[in-house]
Amino acid sequence: MESDRGHPARFTSAGVAAATAAAMVAFAANSVLCRLALGHATIDAASFTTVRLVSGALTLLALASTLHRGREIAPRGGWPAAGALFGYAIAFSFAYLSLSAGTGALILFGAVQLTMILAALRAGERPGALQWLGFACAVAGLVYLVAPGVTAPSPLGALLMAFAGACWGVYSLLGRGSANPMLDTTANFLRAAPLAVVASAIAFAHMHVSSTGLLLAIASGAVSSGLGYVIWYAALRGLTATRAAIVQLVVPLLAALGGVIFLGEEFTARLAIAGVLILGGVALAIAARRT
Repeated sequence: MESDRGHPARFTSAGVAAATAAAMVAFAANSVLCRLALGHATIDAASFTTVRLVSGALTLLALASTLHRGREIAPRGGWPAAGALFGYAIAFSFAYLSLSAGTGALILFGAVQLTMILAALRAGERPGALQWLGFACAVAGLVYLVAPGVTAPSPLGALLMAFAGACWGVYSLLGRGSANPMLDTTANFLRAAPLAVVASAIAFAHMHVSSTGLLLAIASGAVSSGLGYVIWYAALRGLTATRAAIVQLVVPLLAALGGVIFLGEEFTARLAIAGVLILGGVALAIAARRT
């Protein structure tokens, strides 16, 4: 979304809500694609990360060049954000090789919440009582949702997933200052992609790529990661760090619903109850005024 001067216009409140919802759907789709690719061993973790970031970079570069045709494109993004993006993507892929889906979700989103809420508190944000209540309700829903799949994690897998969550928290926090979400995200992917190529070269001995795995990685990178992260950066400009952290708790729920719709998984009473807790908690935290 851009103004007549070529600078991105800020969303209205309704626009922020719509962009946030779209980003959460993209994140959930990404989770489903990752589960399909890595869970069925259709591609190795390093190759999945590389294809994901490279396809995202190429897609965003083509789109940014089209949208900004005839205008000078100044360098955007930065190495801190690109490093956080790469750190999240590579650690996430390798962590799920030794973690169950439930355990991974708890560690990942626990690290995201801790990183972003601590940063918010340090920056002077003071969530009110209703926001804390909503946060607690949403977290309880997440724990209830993934509880059957939680197992004792491997130390390395847990460490990698915690690192992935912290990196994603940092990437999101840096996005709140984005002047142009499209160009910033494109630059971040262009910087992160070569790092993934290096990681693939190091892990070359373990490389295996099927056509299914390649297509899943491309879909993850070009659509749910690349375009999804542009939308997320746009939404972040209208969210406090606390709200940006809390709203992401809906992603595991949406991913579970995606599993029901696209993977033939069973819709259970547990999923319904967890959905009410998570959505209700997030809604309360987002709607609550500071008290």
